[in-house]
Amino acid sequence: MKALSRLNSMLETLGSRHRRRVLAPRHGLDFASNDYLGLAESPLLHGAAQQALERGVPLGSGGSRLLRGNHPEHEALEEEAAAFFGAEGALFMGGGFQANQAIFSTLPAAGDLILYDDLVHASAHEGMRISRADTRAFAHNDVADARRVLSDWLAGGGTGQIWIAVESIYSMEGDVAPLVTLSDLAVEHEAVLVVDEAHATGVFGPNGKGLAHGLKAEVLTLHTCGKGLGVSGGLICGSQVMIEALINRARPFIFATAPSPFNAALVRAVLAHLKKDTTLTEAATARMHHAHIAAGRGRVPKDMLNSQIIPVILGDEARTMQMAATLQAQGFDVRGIRPPTVPRGTSRLRVSVTGNVSKVDITALFETLAQHQSEAA
Repeated sequence: MKALSRLNSMLETLGSRHRRRVLAPRHGLDFASNDYLGLAESPLLHGAAQQALERGVPLGSGGSRLLRGNHPEHEALEEEAAAFFGAEGALFMGGGFQANQAIFSTLPAAGDLILYDDLVHASAHEGMRISRADTRAFAHNDVADARRVLSDWLAGGGTGQIWIAVESIYSMEGDVAPLVTLSDLAVEHEAVLVVDEAHATGVFGPNGKGLAHGLKAEVLTLHTCGKGLGVSGGLICGSQVMIEALINRARPFIFATAPSPFNAALVRAVLAHLKKDTTLTEAATARMHHAHIAAGRGRVPKDMLNSQIIPVILGDEARTMQMAATLQAQGFDVRGIRPPTVPRGTSRLRVSVTGNVSKVDITALFETLAQHQSEAA
């Protein structure tokens, strides 16, 4: 069959380039996941799961939210999430990828402009691919370039609604968006600022509310539940009219089986805990600061030390994957990232400071990494 032959040839080509992906079991200290608060296997979530089972929360939804899949746990989570993140409304989706698809394929209309940071996530690109709006990129974290691109669009006759799409913490760079300046730009042009808080939720902002909390602009935020919050799903938070528009028009919402009510109950428990107790967020901050000191001693450039995500850029693909394998063999689960996930020539180790490692583990990782880099020099 032609299709199978073509797919097999594609896989063989990936293999010859050492780019064929495989699934592997977990092994070693967790410097690879996005479990920033260490919640995924925590007593907090085990206890919340037991309580949810005892009160009869269903494990599955059985259908889309607009059919019979809606459940009081979904609605309670959305009400509590809106209050927690400071929004008029919230919508619980099956995942962050699905949520970004919904946002960008539904809300911007023909004649609008989606002005996006060059490094926004693939899920935002997928939504923009479907959108009828005009889409234009600006240089990463460069507000002056965003202003230039926007001015060009306006000079060319653009008159529609402007949507500015960014991440608060970038997943492969670990750097922080200039949200205050972007918010000022949005206010100036009556734009909607869409902020993907995937890697900030639970870690940054008051009680882990993220970095977009309190901005002056009209803000629509995405808070994924499968990273810092330790569960799964995604919460879109913003004005009630935008939430209602998504419910009525977003195909990734309308035609998808609803997220599990059981998962909604677990996310509710995490938000309730973060609301009253800052211990987890404070511990994540302390680990991050310790990692920055240890990484700096290990010759990681200071401009790479911005968040709990620390990129160690090695450049060469083969060297990067070999270094990752070496560290893994010594008990550190660090993954190599290479093109097309990152630009050619910027292959890197992505060190994620999770809630599943100690300060001693962090120090050991960067000392080991520095030793291997010195040996290879």
